[in-house]
Amino acid sequence: ADVKGRPCEDFCVLQHSNICVITLAEAHPLLQSGKTIKSINYQISANCSRLQNKVSGKSKRGAQFLTELAPLCRISSSDGEEYTIYSCIRGRLIEVNENILSNPALLQQKPSTEGYIAVVLPKFEESKSITQGLLTQKEYEEVLLKRRNSSS
Repeated sequence: ADVKGRPCEDFCVLQHSNICVITLAEAHPLLQSGKTIKSINYQISANCSRLQNKVSGKSKRGAQFLTELAPLCRISSSDGEEYTIYSCIRGRLIEVNENILSNPALLQQKPSTEGYIAVVLPKFEESKSITQGLLTQKEYEEVLLKRRNSSS
C-alpha cells in the first residue's frame, strides 16, 4: 500500500511457491472509474528496457535483477497522470506482460489474471521472508477501510 509514500498507489504481489506475479491492487488510481490508459512503457531509462529481458535455461540466465523499488514500467492515463509501477520485491525478472502493450484495457478489466504486469522470481532462500513484509488480503482490506473512514 502507498508504495514510495504515494497515496493509493498500491500494488499486489501474488505468490505461488517461489514465483511472484506483480499486478495493480484494487485501489490503484488506474483501476478507478473514469481512468483510461493511454500508454504503457517498459523503457525505464535510455539504457534499460524491461522488454530486452531475455531469460534462458533452468537457472534463468540473463534475467534482469530487480530491487524492491526497481521500476517495471510507466503507465500514462488519458487525464495526463503518469504512474510508475515498481517491483515491490527483490528477484529476477522472468517476464513482462507484452499483451498489455497492445491491449492496455486488460490492466483494468483483469488486473489479477491476464492484466498482470510482470513475473518475478525471488531467490529461493528469500521467498519466504519476502511475503513477511507484504500485507495479507485481510490486512489490505483494513487499510482500505481506514482510508474510507478518514476521507468521510
